[in-house]
Amino acid sequence: IAQFGGQTPIKLAKFLYENSLPILGTQYTSIDLAEDRDRFRKLLIKLKLKQAESGIAKSYGEAIKIANKIGLPLVVRPSYVLGGRAMEIVHEKNQLKNFVEEAFKAGENNPILIDKFINNAMEVDVDAISDGNKVFVAGIMQHIEEAGIHSGDSACCLPPIAIKEKLITEIKNQTKKLALALKVKGFMNVQYAIKNDEIYIIEVNPRASRTVPFVSKAKGIPLAKIASRVMTGEKLSKFNLINKNKNMFAVKEAVFPFNKFPNVDVLLGPEMKSTGEVMGMDKNFGLAYAKSQISSGNSLPTRGLAFISLKDKHKNEGIELAKKLIKLNFTLCGTEGTANAIRKNGIKCKKVNKVSGGSPHIVDILNAKKIALVINTGGGKRAYRVYDSTSLRRATLINKVPYCTNMSTAYACLEGIKSLKSKKINVKAIQEL
Repeated sequence: IAQFGGQTPIKLAKFLYENSLPILGTQYTSIDLAEDRDRFRKLLIKLKLKQAESGIAKSYGEAIKIANKIGLPLVVRPSYVLGGRAMEIVHEKNQLKNFVEEAFKAGENNPILIDKFINNAMEVDVDAISDGNKVFVAGIMQHIEEAGIHSGDSACCLPPIAIKEKLITEIKNQTKKLALALKVKGFMNVQYAIKNDEIYIIEVNPRASRTVPFVSKAKGIPLAKIASRVMTGEKLSKFNLINKNKNMFAVKEAVFPFNKFPNVDVLLGPEMKSTGEVMGMDKNFGLAYAKSQISSGNSLPTRGLAFISLKDKHKNEGIELAKKLIKLNFTLCGTEGTANAIRKNGIKCKKVNKVSGGSPHIVDILNAKKIALVINTGGGKRAYRVYDSTSLRRATLINKVPYCTNMSTAYACLEGIKSLKSKKINVKAIQEL
């Protein structure tokens, strides 16, 4: 079986195939079709499924040509790697050379894929089992962070909380199409991006994903056992595959080792940084999210001073966020631009210096234990901005202050806080659900 060890057995499948060693379940020809970026792109065109504009580069020169044609922002990623290693989002031209060189190195000279990056998209993870004729879509998980964060680092919710029913039906249809076209026998994981009601395929993994234990517990179905038996030739119709945990939200949250690595930046991206995960379950999404935060050692505050620093494009949304925080009895402070935008709307918000603005600045206030929550979507590539945002993120970590780096996480956070203030946390054994 080559489906249960992440990327390592997928890489070994070629050796097994070339030496006539039998593989149970999905065969090497299908694995290679999913992993070879060029062949996979041609399959999607044939199936009339959407993917962001992309190109395959076998050399540095080719990569630069493709990047110039597609335009920024773009994603550079190698083939046959685990955990998004050497995968980068390129926002500025001067980053391209280093990122391309790293991708070739990590991919051991396999071709690299250059994709157009879909800004402000919602990411969706899907786990499915196929017996070659029938496909069971086990779980559709909506990521809480926007696309661009590695799926292993992103919090996600099952069932989805904000995907239209027609899109869920379409995701199921596309997943079935892909499983049958790839001749999958056993597990398959698909990552999608949704923007303006359009569905784009990010990638397909012809194996079990790290989300399988989460989906199994959330749905009360022993997926690994069923997939193993399907790989040996049993039919899906033999198993009574129904969702046992109706009306429950399950939220998966990643656990990070940042406190053990003092010089590592806590900002998330397409390369995976988490070393574990936890889950929270409840009939109420807010409580499920709050439980996941408690489990990951990142308990949500129910009052106190909230610090807000937002990119210009988020400032209008930030007004609504500020109103919600006031309603939840928080007081507000923010960097000059954000504080001014909030105050213009008649909401009290104290101005706080950035680190580069001199003491007393935000890190001083965090170290004095005066901040309960940080929402910071700012930052950028200029040296002083990088210094500002990195030192802020380190201070939140040292002082154990919940920290939201994007608007979707901030909204989920507020849902969790609202539920903690208005509802009682109940504890149940997973077997009772």
